[in-house]
Amino acid sequence: MKKFLLSLLFASCLYGFADAQDSPLKILKNPKPELPRGYATLDAQGSIILKVEFLANNTVGKISPITRMPISNLSELAIEAANKISFEAEVKGGNAVDNFRFIHYGYSWDGFWKMPLVFSQNENQQTKTDPQAEAVLQKAILNLGGEKYTNVKTQVGRGRYSIIRENVVISSQTFIDVIVFPFKERTDFKGGGVRSVQTNTDETGWVYDGDQDLIKVQDEKQIENFKRGMQTSLDNLLRGHWRGDATLSYVGRRPATLGKRNEVVKLTYKDGFTVEFEFAADDGLPQKALYKRLNPDNEEIKEEDRYAQFVETGGIKAPYVVDHFTAGAHTSRINYETVEFNKSVPDSIFTKPSSPKELKKDLKL
Repeated sequence: MKKFLLSLLFASCLYGFADAQDSPLKILKNPKPELPRGYATLDAQGSIILKVEFLANNTVGKISPITRMPISNLSELAIEAANKISFEAEVKGGNAVDNFRFIHYGYSWDGFWKMPLVFSQNENQQTKTDPQAEAVLQKAILNLGGEKYTNVKTQVGRGRYSIIRENVVISSQTFIDVIVFPFKERTDFKGGGVRSVQTNTDETGWVYDGDQDLIKVQDEKQIENFKRGMQTSLDNLLRGHWRGDATLSYVGRRPATLGKRNEVVKLTYKDGFTVEFEFAADDGLPQKALYKRLNPDNEEIKEEDRYAQFVETGGIKAPYVVDHFTAGAHTSRINYETVEFNKSVPDSIFTKPSSPKELKKDLKL
């Protein structure tokens, strides 16, 4: 019995000793990239994700860009920084082994790099991205204006919104839509001599009902609808505001118009909501967004946004017509007359007014 206990103790010590030889990859120094030339005047924001190999001999191996920024030489500066990472290799069974991590480099509007973030393959949704899908996005971004498109901070659109039933316009209103990316939006409608306003700032919102001359705080369902709208937004996709909240994957190609095909990518959010985006395979321009919602009877309904009539303004292209389809039926159209980018927008326009009187006049910017 005594020998048996000693054997167990000896085996336990050996197990503990072997386990002590294992250690995870340890990052010792993870420097920020160098600042680009002219960074003080470089109007840019975005993310770069690199897959970096950490070899058993404590040297950096292959660096593969998962996402790039089509701006200046920011991606190259991130790669140079990754090559300067110092670390202690992962050890398994007493032996150093190769490993890899995803490094996220964020460049902000104020012209500076954020601290690099390190993720394993399963640690963060932001790293789960499909290179083929990313290539589709980059092609679209370049065709919409590249650096100028990704650097848009505000958008002011004016035009007409129409409700359609059985291919007939049954009502129409003018609108002015003001967006401060990523999560602020105010839309003022005017039709039949009546004004209405809908305003959202991410988790909060208010509406002005011109028929009743009342200002109301948005309820939970209205705010949820706004968030869904952001998730299905083309700008949300291409400017990367979904990163960290969804995964991006490549679906493949599907038939479009006669003799043409579309490239299809899909965003899958953490709550399971999915939205597919189609891009023309030839020129990369956005074509559609497709998603589903539940109606009051808890039935799944197909929704679709179609983009058309791309117009260039200051080097940035935007669809001036957005048609919405519900269960295959044409239900509404947004028709822009003008779109302005990076116009100064006072934050006060998103603040809930103290009285309806403040909303009697047209919005001035």
